[in-house]
Amino acid sequence: MLRIDVTLLLVVIVVLRLRRRTEARSRNDEKLTVAIVLVLGVLIAPTQAGRAIHDMVGQLADSVTRAGR
Repeated sequence: MLRIDVTLLLVVIVVLRLRRRTEARSRNDEKLTVAIVLVLGVLIAPTQAGRAIHDMVGQLADSVTRAGR
């Protein structure tokens, strides 16, 4: 249960950080956003939602590969 709460908190933080104007961000601010998104990905990955996202992206990549042939 704690994992979901932390994940939701990180989603809110990422959304708020990405809503800011790009010009107002420093290099360190961008690095922090990337680190937060990576941690969010690690928290989502072992969940059912993470597996579903993984499957959807895999199917999309497979479709694009087939269309390119």
